[in-house]
Amino acid sequence: MTEAQTPPEPSAESSVDELARAGALYYLVRWGFGPLARLIYRPRIEGVGNIPRTGPIILASNHLSFIDSFVLPLFAPRPVYFLAKSSYFDGTGLKGWFSNRFFRALGATPVQRGAGQAALDALDQQRRILQSGKAIALYPEGTRSLDGRLYKGRTGVAFLALETGAPVVPVGIVGTNAAMPVGAKWPRLSPRVTIRYGEPIDLSHHGAASSGRARRQATDDIMTAIHALSGQELAGAYNEVPAQNPVERLKQVLPHERR
Repeated sequence: MTEAQTPPEPSAESSVDELARAGALYYLVRWGFGPLARLIYRPRIEGVGNIPRTGPIILASNHLSFIDSFVLPLFAPRPVYFLAKSSYFDGTGLKGWFSNRFFRALGATPVQRGAGQAALDALDQQRRILQSGKAIALYPEGTRSLDGRLYKGRTGVAFLALETGAPVVPVGIVGTNAAMPVGAKWPRLSPRVTIRYGEPIDLSHHGAASSGRARRQATDDIMTAIHALSGQELAGAYNEVPAQNPVERLKQVLPHERR
């Protein structure tokens, strides 16, 4: 590819154009489903004053259930954007169209799950959203906890915080695994959900984002704060997605930084 054919790097503004296009649909979903969700789950929301109303912010939460990605944006005091598996956007027909529109209206953008370049692309997308002054939500564990324990955090959240200077608000979600257990097709209507927001954490004293030690120590601080809010048993290990091939299995065995 010649220099003239090389596409320009997306700007912070262009990277969030798709989010902005949700527009009225976002507020329709938020104000339409939000009151209904509050009526059903009677959420206890604690520490909401710890979320700055303006400027870039990272909500770093534990992850117990599929509905966590509904609970966080619907009950937060400001729009929150997050990444979701690309498969949620790829359906066909009316069901696929509705799923695509609904997730985008919640503030989700599709991302290809995986390590290597896919993980780096996801971090870059989130970085540009933060640089536009928006709030994002991340699950440092990487995927849902199947046994209710809190797993070790991956360093991507710390990288973003140290790279952009965005403060991190730790979040402890309690009860969503009872409202919709792993494997359930539909949520239950009775269990109450609790969301606890901790005080913003400034991680800048750990050092630069380029330092692996700084990223690890900052991530451990975030997970300590999440644990204090969620009260979960600590797993003491990473929550690894099942390897799909021998190369991925080898990568999981060998020491490496989990992003």
